[in-house]
Amino acid sequence: MTNAAPKNTTPVKNTASRPDILVLGATGKTGRRVVRTLRAAGVPVRAASRSGEVRFDWTEPATWAAALKGVSAVYLIAPDEGYEAVPVFARQAVEAGVRRFVVLSGRGIAHVGEDFGQGMAVAEKAVRDSGAEWAVVRANNFNQNFSEDLWWRPLREGRLALPIGDVPEPFVDADDVAEVAAALLTRAGAEHTDDVYEVSGPRGLTFGEAVATMARAAGREIAYVELTPEEYRAELLAAGWTEAAANAFDALFALHRTGLTAEPADGVRRVLGRAPADFGAYATKIAATGAWARVE
Repeated sequence: MTNAAPKNTTPVKNTASRPDILVLGATGKTGRRVVRTLRAAGVPVRAASRSGEVRFDWTEPATWAAALKGVSAVYLIAPDEGYEAVPVFARQAVEAGVRRFVVLSGRGIAHVGEDFGQGMAVAEKAVRDSGAEWAVVRANNFNQNFSEDLWWRPLREGRLALPIGDVPEPFVDADDVAEVAAALLTRAGAEHTDDVYEVSGPRGLTFGEAVATMARAAGREIAYVELTPEEYRAELLAAGWTEAAANAFDALFALHRTGLTAEPADGVRRVLGRAPADFGAYATKIAATGAWARVE
């Protein structure tokens, strides 16, 4: 890996003959941001998902060929289940003319175990073995987990309870992840080819500190409660989560408690030539929308 900042920090502009870029998971947290970033730069995009502009379903291989037609690069987000399809898709994509993959993955994925993130691990190997150019974006927890899903409802209800301890997390903004992915998708040649980019925010915060930051920005009390893994699992199951989901969260937070992903990473600066967005700025912006207002 190199720490040198690239000369060009924006996606390459479109030309009339430029093939499309296929964005999988295009209605998801990072996918829709990648689509927006590329289109703002004039790059032609095929926004694909089960219910998006271009139909794509991992469980229906018949949908793949049409999605891949005329595509030169793919933003690949592996499914949580049925990820055995990913290597098959990667081979089909290369046969259809795809020359570059950018895969969304997670920091520490090699250490998390079999209960979480196997799709990401399979996708990393699939693109490495594909013969095409590849880049892997391994991200920390997104800032937007607090405002778009996962932990948003507990924050509105005034209590976020997790088995985290005092290990810091350098939360990364999903907008930064999307900008990094868009740049990697559009830069041809040797630059940023066949490499792993770990992306995070600029500083680590404990979950308690993050909740306190959001509470101050929202102007209300929100409590962070530390649970044991056993207590957390019991709460998940009582709330209707499946055993498999509970196992996945157990594995994810066990990785977090090791501290392996606690130090900030340099991927945003390596690709974009700038510092990543700070969590405090995110909290201020989101609080102004009322996202963390108390549930009535």
